[in-house]
Amino acid sequence: MSTKEFKRAARIILVGAPGVGKGTQAERLMQRYPQLSAVSSGDLLREGVRNRTSLGLEAEAFIKAGNLVPDEMILKLILDKLKSNRWVSTQSSVTDPSPAQPSKNPSASFILDGFPRTATQASRLDNLIPVNLVVSLITPVNIILSRIASRWVHPPSGRVYNTDFNAPKVSGRDDLTGEPLKKRADDDEDTWKQRLKKFDETSRPLLEHYDRKRVLWTVKGNSSDEITPKLFQELDSRFA
Repeated sequence: MSTKEFKRAARIILVGAPGVGKGTQAERLMQRYPQLSAVSSGDLLREGVRNRTSLGLEAEAFIKAGNLVPDEMILKLILDKLKSNRWVSTQSSVTDPSPAQPSKNPSASFILDGFPRTATQASRLDNLIPVNLVVSLITPVNIILSRIASRWVHPPSGRVYNTDFNAPKVSGRDDLTGEPLKKRADDDEDTWKQRLKKFDETSRPLLEHYDRKRVLWTVKGNSSDEITPKLFQELDSRFA
């Protein structure tokens, strides 16, 4: 895959239903655009807990109590990461009345993963740092359900196979260990229909929020390979 250099910083959010391939697209984007990094709220949380930081300990208390980690805490984790990378002013704070001034340097480009999930969270993020592209990835529901039905996993490693486009070398066996593959417990059609319905309900206000901000771009396709070239073309025109 050929690479491209950004001429200005890209601050991107990928929005898509479970099973649409957000992770695949993020990986491909980072391969094509070397200045692009991933900022994952889930990874930041786990890292904070593992390193016993003050924020990590606070978050761990919420998690152990069975509660969601508050948005304010997630925003602080994200801002701390951006400040440590010098992508925003080190003086920035989540309590500032105006958004942090992000670096214009192309190396300050990132894909934000896991946050925001709701319009309310998006408004909070707007007050922290402006996003300049939100990509809505759309694949028909019947295609997603077909993908899930063909998905098998190797639980010890987390390796994922799909009998339609990423089949194991030996049917039902992990390529590296030869151990048996299994279906995920929640990979049944009814569970997925509920997940997709819930995503549609929560994502609609989120996408409307970013549409009003004029940063929303929608791409449709039946497969990741169909979507990727369109995504590259759009980012080339905006940032490269």
